[in-house]
Amino acid sequence: MDDVQLERVRRLCLRFPEAWEKLSHGEPNFFTGKRVFTSFAGQYHEEGRAAIWVPAPPGDQEFLIEHQPEVFFKPPYVGHRGWVGIELERIDVEDLSDHIETAWRMIATKKLQKSYDLGEE
Repeated sequence: MDDVQLERVRRLCLRFPEAWEKLSHGEPNFFTGKRVFTSFAGQYHEEGRAAIWVPAPPGDQEFLIEHQPEVFFKPPYVGHRGWVGIELERIDVEDLSDHIETAWRMIATKKLQKSYDLGEE
């Protein structure tokens, strides 16, 4: 597992209200409520590259993979539901942060989103 990349992802995920981490299927997953919004994949494929899997808005998965296949991919198990994989070594922190926030907003309740937007975290 890539500890540097995991800490990067952890910092970005746990900034949201009521976000929490749990080991699931051998890897850290980040939840809001009882639902996952980011899955860490520390040994993606045989290459051992670190990645995350996040839900994406409708149509974004195909667009991202088509336009930046070196960064984005269709992850196993959840790709058929529109989730997108992100190669962590190939994305800057600002873009990664945006994708994680989008994923969190897709899963979080409206009340939590409002709390975050108002700075009441």
